Amino acid sequence: MLAAAGLGSRRSCEELITTGRVEVDRKVVTELGTRVDRLRQEIRVDGERLPDPRRVVYMLYKPVGVVTTNFDPSGRPRVVDLVPGDQRLFAIGRLDRMSEGLILVTNDGELANLLAHPRYGVEKKYLVQVAGVPTPETIEKLRKGIQLAEGTARAQNVHLKSQHKLSAVLEMVLDEGKNREIRRMLAQLGHKVHQLKRVGVGKMTLGGLLPGQHRQLTWSEVEALRKDAISHVGSQPAPRGQGRPGGGRPRPGDRQGSRRPGPPRAFGRGAAREGAPSGRPPAGRPPAGRPPAGPPRRPRKPGKASAWRKQRGK
Repeated sequence: MLAAAGLGSRRSCEELITTGRVEVDRKVVTELGTRVDRLRQEIRVDGERLPDPRRVVYMLYKPVGVVTTNFDPSGRPRVVDLVPGDQRLFAIGRLDRMSEGLILVTNDGELANLLAHPRYGVEKKYLVQVAGVPTPETIEKLRKGIQLAEGTARAQNVHLKSQHKLSAVLEMVLDEGKNREIRRMLAQLGHKVHQLKRVGVGKMTLGGLLPGQHRQLTWSEVEALRKDAISHVGSQPAPRGQGRPGGGRPRPGDRQGSRRPGPPRAFGRGAAREGAPSGRPPAGRPPAGRPPAGPPRRPRKPGKASAWRKQRGK
C-alpha cells in the first residue's frame, strides 16, 4: 500500500515499517504484512498523513449570483456546478448569493467540520464596502459584538482599509459564520453593505483566481488547513467520517459516485498541474428531482475581477 502511494520501492517501504516510521491510527506499526484499510484508517509516515484517494478539495472564487446550497428549487447556478466531480460535493460554510470570493468545495466531512465549526476558530477574512464612513466607535462596537437574533456576533479584527466621501472599505476577520452575519451587523450600525468579498480562509487566499475560476488544493495545503484548525483546541478531532458535518443521509441534489485514486502525493485527482487554476467549469445541472426548465445552462466562464471603487455619485 505504501509503495502504491508513491513512497518508494517495496523494499524501501518495508524499511519504513521496520524502523518505526509508520503509524496507523496514531499507533506505530513495525510488523510487516499488517492489514490496514486506507479508506477508514489514518496512516502516517514520519508524521505526515497519506492522502485519502477518495477525498478532494477545490478552492473556488464564487461569483455574485451563485448560491452555495446543493438544492435550489429556483434552478439558480450553484457552486458545485462550477467545479469538476462525479461524486457528492458541497461547499464548506456559506456565502450569500450577492457576496463573492473564496469558498472551499469538498467531499470531506471532517475537514468541513474543522473549518466551519466555531470551536476550531478558523479565521475568515473579508473586504466589505459600506455606505458611509464608520467611526472608530463603530469599529469598536464590531469588535465587542453586535446582538443578533441567534446570539452575539463579533469580529476578531476590523480596520478601515480605505475611505471616500460617502463610502469606505473595511477589512474584517471573523471566526464563525452566521447567516448574512456581516451584513446584519453593519446594518444595525447604520451602514449598508454595497459589496462583500471573502479573500481568505485560514492561511489560504484567493491569489490570482478570477470569479468563476477554481483550483484543486494540494495535499500539503489541505494538511495545513487541518493543522491550523486543530491548533486552536490542542487536540485531534474525532475519528474521521465521510459526508457532511454531523453525518446523516445525503441531501437532494448531492452528487453520488466514486473516483479512482489520484497520482502520488496529490490530494484527490483532477489537477493536471499542481495548484493550477481552471477556467472551464462544467455546465450547470438542474436540482435533483426537478426536470430542467428551458434550455440547459451554459458553462460559466471566469469573470473579471470585481471593481472596488466609489459608488456612483460619490
